[in-house]
Amino acid sequence: MIKVKLFDQEHEKDLELEMNRFLERIEEKKLLDIKYNVAAVQEDEDEQIYCFSAMIIYRA
Repeated sequence: MIKVKLFDQEHEKDLELEMNRFLERIEEKKLLDIKYNVAAVQEDEDEQIYCFSAMIIYRA
């Protein structure tokens, strides 16, 4: 069975840490793909909000 695990963080280092913790729990041969995305939204003149997200596709 193919499954996905979704991740969403405001900081790229938090995303990296969360994904690495998950990847430690699955066998490398079960990893199929990783999709990564960054979105930025201008809130005020001086504030920009980032959203770092990823999806790990793996075989269960």
